[in-house]
Amino acid sequence: MKYTKLGKSDLNISRICMGCMGFGEAGNGQHTWTIDEEHSREIIRRGLELGVNFFDTAIGYQSGTSEQYLGRALQDYARRDEVVVATKFLPRTQEEIHAGITGQQHIERMIDKSLANLGMDYVDLYIYHMWDYETPLYDIMEGLNNVVKAGKVRYIGIANCYAYQLVKANALAEKEGFAKFVSVQNHYNLIFREEEREMAKLCQEDHIAMTPYSALAGGRLAKHPGETSKRMQEDSYARLKYDATAEQDGAIISRVALLAEKMGVSMTEVSLAWLMTKTASPVVGATKLHHIEGAAKAAELELSAAELSCLEELYVPHKLVGVMAQNTQDTAKESHVWSTGNQKI
Repeated sequence: MKYTKLGKSDLNISRICMGCMGFGEAGNGQHTWTIDEEHSREIIRRGLELGVNFFDTAIGYQSGTSEQYLGRALQDYARRDEVVVATKFLPRTQEEIHAGITGQQHIERMIDKSLANLGMDYVDLYIYHMWDYETPLYDIMEGLNNVVKAGKVRYIGIANCYAYQLVKANALAEKEGFAKFVSVQNHYNLIFREEEREMAKLCQEDHIAMTPYSALAGGRLAKHPGETSKRMQEDSYARLKYDATAEQDGAIISRVALLAEKMGVSMTEVSLAWLMTKTASPVVGATKLHHIEGAAKAAELELSAAELSCLEELYVPHKLVGVMAQNTQDTAKESHVWSTGNQKI
């Protein structure tokens, strides 16, 4: 495994981040492809054996049970100071807004619940999961600064945001002396490269780490054209993101398959090796042992300039989809959906 610093922080992270969205009790109409605690623990333990020290979860994943599974496994298999744990908080719910719960109070509630789920005194990275259009930015940034000062959080990150929002937030933080975002977790992979328009350039100039999700496009970049999986069939949110451009994307996926065959490696290794030339640490979900094993191998694979060009040249611009395509009114609704436990990311 190879390691790097998370942006301007002093966190030393593995080049592969284990995404824990697939861990936890399904129920309540949630994803049926999630796995139970026994199998989650096996994958976490294997990841540690392979050198993975960076783990990403969220309070919104399976009503907090993803956090619980991860916390218990790390307590048994690792020393706390040897792992980097990231979790995320949701926007205020409509109920909290109507009850007068401020952004600062909301963040304190969220981190306390996550720490209880994880069984930890602090998290290394606390991520603003999606932009809260109904809460003043000052309240968010002050609330995050408060939990950093309290020792509950070491660094803060942001997800599902536009470049202008990240600039705006960090400018406010600098003006007020608050903690600044050191990382961004957005949608980015070989068949969805819209982050290269503005976000990638911003992060490079400001030394903000990119830790993208959907690194394998819901499994599409790990399987030959025509192949499928339970998750690809049942993950309606991933289908929303990729079905409309399946024909264009298929040409790129075919290139991944051909290059993988030529190099004698897996498609997972090729897809992630490409992404690691662009970002600090892709978040790679794992629900089987071979998922994390393939991801770990990718950290050792180097692609030539010609191979990178071969993978990139067929890309055509894509429309924004999912959370990033929603307007402010829809995003407010989204926060309520999250609060009911029906996760979408």
